[in-house]
Amino acid sequence: MEAYLDNSATTRCLESVRDVVVKTMMEDYGNPSSRHTKGVEAERYLREARETIAATMKVSEKEIFFTSGGTESNNWALIGGAMANRRAGNHVITTAIEHAAVIQPLLYLQEQGFEITYLPVDEKGHISLEDLRRELRDTTILVSVMYVNNEMGAVQPLEEIGKIIKAYNPGILFHVDAIQAYGKYRIYPKKLQIDMLSVSGHKIHGPKGVGFLYVKEKTKLHPLILGGGQQHGMRSGTDNVPGIAGLGAAAREAYRDFEKKQSWLYELKDYFMEGVRKLPDVKINSEEGEKSAPHIVSVSFKGVRSEVLLHALEEKNIYVSAGSACSSNKKLPVSAVLKEIHLERDLLETTVRFSFCEQTGKEELDYCLETLGELLPLLRRYTRH
Repeated sequence: MEAYLDNSATTRCLESVRDVVVKTMMEDYGNPSSRHTKGVEAERYLREARETIAATMKVSEKEIFFTSGGTESNNWALIGGAMANRRAGNHVITTAIEHAAVIQPLLYLQEQGFEITYLPVDEKGHISLEDLRRELRDTTILVSVMYVNNEMGAVQPLEEIGKIIKAYNPGILFHVDAIQAYGKYRIYPKKLQIDMLSVSGHKIHGPKGVGFLYVKEKTKLHPLILGGGQQHGMRSGTDNVPGIAGLGAAAREAYRDFEKKQSWLYELKDYFMEGVRKLPDVKINSEEGEKSAPHIVSVSFKGVRSEVLLHALEEKNIYVSAGSACSSNKKLPVSAVLKEIHLERDLLETTVRFSFCEQTGKEELDYCLETLGELLPLLRRYTRH
């Protein structure tokens, strides 16, 4: 049996996504900038994808810009937003548990003279709204907060955050990394007072290498990629028609029967956490039920290094993650997120992330729990001194 429980790293493409990708590569393969029929056909896919995505968030299709994925979307929002508003100030606020695709652009901005404030989080991964109020200042031009943390599933109170930011100064840009949230929550940027929002296709059963950035109309944002003037001059380069068409199809499916899918994910999460609690010497870092994301469970297994457990599970065709796949390499780094929530030192290198999708079945979870029950005593025996 195979149990793929690493859906926060990437998801399997839907058949409907595969079909439209193949069609736009093999049949409707024109360049959407071309003026002949093939180009018009290709442009139609872009328009339909943009309209589909905009409808899921109740925004205008003119506010959707396609990118190469979540990393580019975050880089563009942060660097492009900060540079475009530099005359108004040089202060940016974020959280201490952001993804590297946010942290690294902010370190670049710091080198360019910007001041960055990192809000601490509590043991459940939540920022303090009072800390946010205290850190806002006249020179603040941008606040970036991730919706769902990719390692432990902590959910930030975006509506309250948006109110605080805009009450202090409506001109401050509010950016949200929604890469782990889009498709798992209904997200309405207007209601949440979000100016920019990043999404990646391969997290929602779409293709890799494609995503989008929502940019509220009239937001001051400098383009990062210059060239042929595609996407109203904001993001040049020949449009990735197969990727964008696949992304549109994935977005449509993500919000079809949405409540049913979300409910199933929460049921899976509760079922898995109940099973994990029966195992000895474990600590669940994610919150129960709707207090955190429906598809992510972070667990520390005392006495077993996460890398060792990951490969032991892999041998049983069970696939999980020991941190963020986007920053993993052969030697797993100690998670900055786990340090920020003050996880006990002896658990820092023993933590594994399990992540589900709507296609995950309880039989996969049962197989994983049964295997964990068999492996943990053996692995702990070998690691004792």
